Amino acid sequence: MANTSIQVSEKLLEKLKKRKLYERETYEEVIEDLLADVSELSEETKRSLARAEKDVKAGRVHNLDSIKKEFGL
Repeated sequence: MANTSIQVSEKLLEKLKKRKLYERETYEEVIEDLLADVSELSEETKRSLARAEKDVKAGRVHNLDSIKKEFGL
């Protein structure tokens, strides 16, 4: 195993601390879990995300204010 140090902001450090499942879990374990979560996206989810990105780029989105206005809220 290679030992190395990485620099992270205080904000990111706090986020990593909150992701620990137990007190003695290492940050390496936390990061491994995060990477596993990302790599486990199904093909269907990946396709849905790609469609959503295209919709956003094409302007086919509605913000909360416009939806409230449309429904009179």
